[in-house]
Amino acid sequence: METKIIHIDSWKPTTNGSVGSIPSSAVSIVQNSVAPCPFANTEATLGRHLARRLVQIGVTDVFCVPGDFNLTLLDHLLAEPGLNLIGCCNELNAGYAADGFARRRGVGACVVTFTVGGLSVINAIAGAYSENLPVICIVGGPNSNDYGTNRILHHTIGLPDFSQELQCFQTVTCYQSVVNNLEDAHELIDTAISTALKDSKPVYISVSCNLPGIPHPTFSREPVPFCLSLKLSNQMGLEASVEAAAEFLNKAVKPVMVAGPKLRVAKASDAFVELADACGYPVAVMPSAKGLVPEDHPRFIGTYWGAVSSPCCAEIVESADAYIFAGPIFNDYSSVGYSLLLKKEKMVTVQPERLVIGNGPAFGCVLMKDFFRALAKKLKWNMTAYENYHRIYVPVGLPVQSEPNEPLKVNVLFKHIQAMLSSDNAVIAETGDSWFNCQKLKLPRGCGYEFQMQYGSIGWSVGATLGYAQAAEDKRVIASIGDGSFQVTGQDVSTMLRCGQNNIIFLINNGGYTIEVEIHDGPYNLIKNWNYTGFVDAIHNGEGNCWTTKVRYEEELVEAIKTAMGPKKDSLCFIEVIVHKHDTSKELLEWGSRVSAANSRPPNPQ
Repeated sequence: METKIIHIDSWKPTTNGSVGSIPSSAVSIVQNSVAPCPFANTEATLGRHLARRLVQIGVTDVFCVPGDFNLTLLDHLLAEPGLNLIGCCNELNAGYAADGFARRRGVGACVVTFTVGGLSVINAIAGAYSENLPVICIVGGPNSNDYGTNRILHHTIGLPDFSQELQCFQTVTCYQSVVNNLEDAHELIDTAISTALKDSKPVYISVSCNLPGIPHPTFSREPVPFCLSLKLSNQMGLEASVEAAAEFLNKAVKPVMVAGPKLRVAKASDAFVELADACGYPVAVMPSAKGLVPEDHPRFIGTYWGAVSSPCCAEIVESADAYIFAGPIFNDYSSVGYSLLLKKEKMVTVQPERLVIGNGPAFGCVLMKDFFRALAKKLKWNMTAYENYHRIYVPVGLPVQSEPNEPLKVNVLFKHIQAMLSSDNAVIAETGDSWFNCQKLKLPRGCGYEFQMQYGSIGWSVGATLGYAQAAEDKRVIASIGDGSFQVTGQDVSTMLRCGQNNIIFLINNGGYTIEVEIHDGPYNLIKNWNYTGFVDAIHNGEGNCWTTKVRYEEELVEAIKTAMGPKKDSLCFIEVIVHKHDTSKELLEWGSRVSAANSRPPNPQ
């Protein structure tokens, strides 16, 4: 018998009969035919079942760090056709890489060893949780015979209690499975993986080190592919919410639309654009939603980020008499120290499965994409707000041409990065001033864009670049990374080289944690300067395709980009850009002072 995956939105079986990946936007059902099962001769073991499940949900690359508790499991993952193990330099980067992979493919996976590896990867898993990314975090656990004994194991804190790691993961994953018994292993693994896909959050799976290679009847046949229940809106709630929202918005004179980061988890970007096309409202994005809405939309007005918004964008949004916010997250960073000039009574707040109109009413069990598509049929055409924007908008000027041997400025660097971009690229922006500079890039249609705003973990971008590039073989990744961030995680450039990636990394060397300087300065924000190109050359060590250069002037930058895009287009290109330590975007100066003010508020009187 052959098992095929069919996507409910296309109803077309795969042509070759093989089990393939499930796109994050699809729902699968099962069809049976008479051809031989593709895994009929595979050992019926826990390890191979887990490996097959990963392949079925679309994981082609698993990021790992070996340790004695996970080595047997890694053997079984390695034996699975279609699954590629990528060894990382440390667990933190393996987690970041799984995060980056999930952003492109809809799901990612990493494998580490018990406690000493698990507690190292947990920071990356917490970041994936904050960004609603389904990452399968697999840990090689203790021998099943050691549970319930009074034994003390290595890699632990020296207590005969093996639950410390599990307790730590409970707050940063949506489901946890401890597999130390073959009888319920099948159920625990399947429940964990399906929960990750359903909730779009990381899960934790611990597998006892002595179990992966043992055959068991529950794994004796090819597992039936996942059949995730199709989420449906409550029809009465949908109709009522659309009527209420249409009445609210059609009374407005100058309404606007703003996309938020939860558009991704709601899989509602296309529906959002359909609504924008139907109503005529101007379209803005919150900073963490950049890349989720095409920026070549005829009424796209840029990033709404309060006082550091795109030119004229905040004026239009904050002067509107009604605004639709699609999947927003309002935190101190996105609100620029809680300084947004928005009024709740003017806002339609649409979350993935519920919405609130003004101060009420609220509607639950209504899917965002269903709501937008139904609302598109009810709204009156209204371009007033966009016409106001068009009336006041003044195009942003380009930096003046540098004089010969004039020290390179950051805004000049990003002028040239902008000219590089096409649909064949993706941009990864590290926490720091790269947030603000990359936010100003105008993305061509199809150009990917990722950054981690909610968690803001310094160093995230190196691992994320590794993972995203593995997932997006059709794109050349351009990463903008500050020197302070690079010092945290830079060693996994070696893994990029081993994987044959041709990323372009712009290392901005300004001598410290510039984003921290603008929030609160002190000697702790200075770092030891490295010879960054020398560091990457040492990592390269003659193995793989790598090209490095330092640039101090615009003319050197132009030549470096020309080389990276031409003769070295198949190489990993590392361009160290040396700039003045106080050369920052004006947006960071404004944002930093407002976040500093929010952080330094005195205690309320008791």
